[in-house]
Amino acid sequence: MRGIGQWVAKRAQLSNDKIALACKDRKLTYRQFNSRINRLANGLIQSGIQKGTRVAVFLMNGTELLEVMFACAKIGAIFVPINFRLSIEETEYILQDSGAVFFIYHKEYQQLAAEVCAKAAILQSIVVGEEVAGIISYENFLGKYIDAEPEVDVDGDEVHMIMYTSGTTGRPKGAMLTHANTFWNIIQILIAQPILDTDTTFTVAPMFHSGAMTILTLTLLYKGGTVIITNKFDPVQVLQNIEQEKITCMFLVPAMWLAVTQVPDFAKYNLHSLRIGISAAASCPATVIKLLQRKGVSLIQAFGLSEAAPVAILTIQDSVRKIGSVGKPAFYVDIRIVDESGCDVLDEKVGELLVRAPNVMKGYWKNQEETQKVLQNGWFATGDCLWRDQDGFLYVAGRKKDVIITGGENVYPVEVEQVLYRHPNIKEAAIVGVSDEKWGEVIKAVIVLKDPKQQINIEGIKAFCEGKLARYKMPKILEFVSALPRNAAGKVVKSALTMSNAGYKNIFF
Repeated sequence: MRGIGQWVAKRAQLSNDKIALACKDRKLTYRQFNSRINRLANGLIQSGIQKGTRVAVFLMNGTELLEVMFACAKIGAIFVPINFRLSIEETEYILQDSGAVFFIYHKEYQQLAAEVCAKAAILQSIVVGEEVAGIISYENFLGKYIDAEPEVDVDGDEVHMIMYTSGTTGRPKGAMLTHANTFWNIIQILIAQPILDTDTTFTVAPMFHSGAMTILTLTLLYKGGTVIITNKFDPVQVLQNIEQEKITCMFLVPAMWLAVTQVPDFAKYNLHSLRIGISAAASCPATVIKLLQRKGVSLIQAFGLSEAAPVAILTIQDSVRKIGSVGKPAFYVDIRIVDESGCDVLDEKVGELLVRAPNVMKGYWKNQEETQKVLQNGWFATGDCLWRDQDGFLYVAGRKKDVIITGGENVYPVEVEQVLYRHPNIKEAAIVGVSDEKWGEVIKAVIVLKDPKQQINIEGIKAFCEGKLARYKMPKILEFVSALPRNAAGKVVKSALTMSNAGYKNIFF
């Protein structure tokens, strides 16, 4: 297959005057979108960017981020999206690790850009917004070049993006995603749930994360739908946009769906246009799924990683009867669930998930050692622990590294968290293991209360869990915080919860 840069060129022919993107006051038809991509692509070529050259972006959600991605795809350059919430040191690491030589950033990050570009091997920068410190603006750069399709032959097996992992522990690794990976990612989604060219989505999750980028944003652009983009998550704005723009499908991470359902007057909003809601990146609390169901919104659960997405999908048809599951393997995905010795486990038993699929990454950028650890004999070792019921549906138990071993028993945080979410005064919950001389580890629950005035103690938590969890799975330590620490993908940074207790409001043993 050819590279994904051909998608927008085809759409410019087939859906020329239809709105492809809308962001703030800007609306772009497919023809205008392709024209801007071509101008940028030709500008990159004139700036010395060739096949395999890395182009990094430090951009908030906007049309520019997608234009850069497709411009790189058309000329065979490698797109490197960077989390704009990262520190100077973290950004510098990714720039140096990727070897990016071209850097595009929003003007809000001028100070960071100046510092990182001085230390990394950046040869040229472009600023989105007004020109600053002699750096050419994005719009002026586009204005210098012609709208003509670049004459570059790009193959589907070539790398088009390096997506850095969220890095909840240690340095992030750069997952090399090929054009074919992205194509099959979208095909898997389209097979599981029909997306139409009449659909409109609202992209609010940050697009430097693979879920926000591919699950609906690229899928809608592939199909010829409309993508409305915002760079700031506001749960009230989300509900208002669904009503006003008649949003038909939408992706949010679980923390965002939770915030949306907790808007005080949530019940008054009309969500009838929303025929597909999609959640991914972490386990979505069953309470949130049920609240959305009462509003007529069926929530599809998608499960995957930066290195391979999607792996499994729970379709609308099964969203009620298999609540809590992440579904069955996507159409072109083969899986195994194995124990520590690599042997397949029986149904209902937890093991590590192995995946074989055309959407599995090519490997980690400049990291052969880590690549060989996870890619063996055609299988990708995800590091995720799952179990499969007798109907073939998959359930996430947690990350392999997060498994708590207490008194010789394995405890998977997700199953404890799902029970805690059923408590009427628990807004958010995270389970971690804490070292203990007697038991090896004991279970700690870190909790955000809905109403802080109504305190809960550890005995109350144990009483609530009675009959729902085995006693060895019940929390022994209880901490209250105002909010759980999350990375940009919406995942709880559990390493932060096992550190010092300083700053917590209350601690009960």
